[in-house]
Amino acid sequence: MSEPRLPLAGVRVIEFTHMVMGPTCGMILADLGAEVVKVEPLAGDNTRKLLGSGAGFFSMFNRNKKSLAVDAKDARGREIVLRLVAGADVFSENFKAGTMARIGLDYASLAALNPRLVVVSHKGFLPGPYDKRTALDEVVQMMGGLAYMTGPEGRPLRAGTSVNDIMGGMFGAIGALAALAQREKTGRGQEVQSALFENNVFLVAQHMMQFAVTGEAPSPMPSRVSAWGVYDVFTVARGEQIFLAVVSDTQWALFCDAFGFADLKADPRLASNNLRVQARGWMMPLLRERLADRGAASIGATFEAHSLPYAPITKPQALFDDPHLNATGGLAAVRLPADASGAGRVIETRAALLPLTLAGQRLPLRAPPPALGEHTDALLGELGYSAAEIAALHADGIVGSATASVA
Repeated sequence: MSEPRLPLAGVRVIEFTHMVMGPTCGMILADLGAEVVKVEPLAGDNTRKLLGSGAGFFSMFNRNKKSLAVDAKDARGREIVLRLVAGADVFSENFKAGTMARIGLDYASLAALNPRLVVVSHKGFLPGPYDKRTALDEVVQMMGGLAYMTGPEGRPLRAGTSVNDIMGGMFGAIGALAALAQREKTGRGQEVQSALFENNVFLVAQHMMQFAVTGEAPSPMPSRVSAWGVYDVFTVARGEQIFLAVVSDTQWALFCDAFGFADLKADPRLASNNLRVQARGWMMPLLRERLADRGAASIGATFEAHSLPYAPITKPQALFDDPHLNATGGLAAVRLPADASGAGRVIETRAALLPLTLAGQRLPLRAPPPALGEHTDALLGELGYSAAEIAALHADGIVGSATASVA
């Protein structure tokens, strides 16, 4: 699918973000076809240098973008940003409350310059008693009930990925799209806010409603009373693990027939899902014993043949070889510049695309994550700066160009 056919082609987004939440919003808009200019400090987005669990942040959430390296605290650097904003459709930021106002890039200032501008602010908390607090994904998971629901009793555990950062960026993008649609009717932009804490509350709201409906406090997932008779991870032959689910009476009959459990199928104590839930105390040890000497692949093949839900326990790195992802184009080849992570070298790999299709097509990866300042000079030229002016900005340390090869 060529770029002109993408739904946001012609939309310009100025991204003043770092880490995961703001960059996710920009990545979604970029994948949808917008021109996204990532404004970075001269030293670059800090996520370019992260190691460990942060090593994939920059390379995952900054594809399809351009990089402008500029000192926005300097008056001349701020003038560059304002020139960009004057012709932009969306401005996205995720700095602490008050930061943008201190450098003259708050909503009121930007809207006065460009009344059609949509400003997306990604924060830890929406305005209120908590809005001055410093928030991280893990912070809001702990205070927002998600860590409690994920870990065993007494051991709150964060989810294994940046769920609030990523979803917070998604809601920022949804808000931006809604504001752009409304601008078609009103001719004016507006401010959109998305926040980590409120996102986390939305994630656990089903358990809030569970309490409202039942009057009973929801238990953490490892000790919950399951809604289904069989909905568990089984350890089977050679220590392999597999998740198996039997969630209806029809599936129970299929399961018993497939594995030769005629006695269980005929047992009146297991005749319905609710009865099986009540019988889990003795039923699950029996099922674990009967399946213990079978291989995970064999069990999975049997579940597949009978259209029963199951899943291998997969590590993230194994997804590069997932046959479905590779057959459906869910992974796109990408070359990461040397400064796109802490690796310090160019990396050839594949990246997961947005999990949707438009007109039957996946949204393409049009450009790899940019090297720091890769597009600085070209963007300055578009803004009307002469070659001599660009050279002077470089000489004075106001802007920077690519520091790493992307070839």
